[in-house]
Amino acid sequence: MASILKSFRLAADPNRLRVLLLLEREELSVAELQEILSKGQSQISTHLSQLKHAGLVTDRRMGKNAFYRLNAPADLMHVLHQAAGEIPEAEQDQAALRLAVRKRRDTMRRYFDELAGRFGRQYVPGRSWKGIAEALLKLMPPMVIADLGAGEGSVSQLMAQRAKRVIAVDNSEKMVKFGAALARTHGIANLEYRLGDLEDVPIRTGTVDLAFLSQALHHAVHPEQAIAEAWRILKKGGRIAILDLSRHHFEEAREMYADLWLGFTELEIERYLKAAGFKNVEASVVYKEPEAPYFETMLATGEK
Repeated sequence: MASILKSFRLAADPNRLRVLLLLEREELSVAELQEILSKGQSQISTHLSQLKHAGLVTDRRMGKNAFYRLNAPADLMHVLHQAAGEIPEAEQDQAALRLAVRKRRDTMRRYFDELAGRFGRQYVPGRSWKGIAEALLKLMPPMVIADLGAGEGSVSQLMAQRAKRVIAVDNSEKMVKFGAALARTHGIANLEYRLGDLEDVPIRTGTVDLAFLSQALHHAVHPEQAIAEAWRILKKGGRIAILDLSRHHFEEAREMYADLWLGFTELEIERYLKAAGFKNVEASVVYKEPEAPYFETMLATGEK
């Protein structure tokens, strides 16, 4: 163990202090620390080497990766926590850490999803995503749902089977007319279509149990305002669910699909949700397309 004086001298560097605070919460690889701290590999490795030499961190090998964990004494960390208030990035680091750990779990889940596909048949009679969705909807309690950016309302019509009421909102007059006509044809009486914008939703304040946005947010001029509107229309204890694209670089989407935003990062969505007042916020990638441009779908939830 390094002397107390040397330990404090090492931890006085803001970046090394950030590393120690992160490793106190979770064992991390160099790559994960790079992502959280937005620093280069060589810089992170240098900091870790110095901290390891001083006995403040230890590492373990797992295949090609090395994972680092905290080895600093509790009294040192107590002092460093007080100093953390002087590091503006420290609070943001903790949010980035939660995402990094979630991504690690998502990677593991995707691995087992792919593994399961190798051993099972691709086609199984009676198994379909629609069937699973129908089953899950039957378990959903009756709610008032706002489907924001609903398009022609195929999801709205699915949810209306179980919901107390569904209000489908879209800014395209043709979409609204088409969806409303389709609902009348199928006799769906608890589904109402309204013409309106994501950033100025035509729904009274505090009247909705669930605000649902499926591949709609990247069409909003101001995504943060759209999320704030969702918060406004929700009852206390109501929830928001957002399905949207993760950040990508497929520029052609602007022309092909009229996308204003090339997806979002988990941190961006979490920041928007928390700024609007949502609590218990979570965002994670739930699906990656197997073909180029390999779009990833992110699910974000929060509670009012």
